[in-house]
Amino acid sequence: SSQNLSEEFAEAARQLKKEAPRIQFGKIDVTHQHDLRKEFNIQAFPTVKFFVNGSRKDPIDCKGVRQASAFITWVKRRTGPSAVLINSTDQAEAIIKADDLAVIGFFRELHNDSVEVFCETARDVPEMPFGMTANEDVCANYSIRKNTLVVFKKGKPVHNEVLENGRQNKLDLTRLIKTFTLDLVTEYNIETSVKLFDVPVENHILLFTPTNSDTFNVIYENYKSAAAEFRGKILFVLVDTNETRNGRVFEYFRIRDIDVPAVRILNLTSDGKYKMPADEVTVENLKEFCQSYLNGKAKIHLPSEEIPEDWDKMPVKVLVGKNFHSIVF
Repeated sequence: SSQNLSEEFAEAARQLKKEAPRIQFGKIDVTHQHDLRKEFNIQAFPTVKFFVNGSRKDPIDCKGVRQASAFITWVKRRTGPSAVLINSTDQAEAIIKADDLAVIGFFRELHNDSVEVFCETARDVPEMPFGMTANEDVCANYSIRKNTLVVFKKGKPVHNEVLENGRQNKLDLTRLIKTFTLDLVTEYNIETSVKLFDVPVENHILLFTPTNSDTFNVIYENYKSAAAEFRGKILFVLVDTNETRNGRVFEYFRIRDIDVPAVRILNLTSDGKYKMPADEVTVENLKEFCQSYLNGKAKIHLPSEEIPEDWDKMPVKVLVGKNFHSIVF
């Protein structure tokens, strides 16, 4: 909530006042400051912007950061080095084992485009530690021969991404890395819905099925297999149709009991919904559906109607696809 974020923001300000007094924190209620709201194009609340070198132009947006510790890391990485330089295997192990998740960049040398993209990504993912190294012994210890980004989870490598000059961009790497804060398949509920919308992946695929059905285990394994292939591009979500609190989601996708198991893709930006053409939830059908969607060949299933002008006039708000996410989540 806005109140929680405000408290975390204030806590970050208190801690950074001692550590980095040059960094000033301020709070503005733009409901009474229409000129400022317009100047900085504030459309959602709360919005956090970082102004650099006394300039009002082009402030940096701080998105998806919710905890004081992450605010502090985010600001520090904007004003200093964004990744720790690793010179020994012991130092690498200490970083990898200190948190649930860690990201290490292994490089042949520390001056190229890939290093730059890696450091830019580190600035935007303050929730986890980033380290980088060009030390031959460290690279050899982890059997790394090319420029590679490795995600470690609970001390073990869970993803290797070879970094080729000019091939990756910051947003793609940010999306990929942030997906590791979620499970490979995330079961939808009140708590996880917030996390799902914090990860900057606009494509969500949803499997609607009762989790106590005879076929559930087979379907779920197929779904997980496909999820591994599209990590960073599509977020895989499981919706238990036995859970009455998920009723709103079924209504939104117009899913009925006789339709399940059902698979839909949702694009958060356009609010387009897409239905898997095949009925059976096999690995092959899922992969074909995801690939045709990413190639722009999937047919839209349910377009959203326009937002009514008076949607906000009455105590009960009128929700359509286009304002559902911003209001509900």
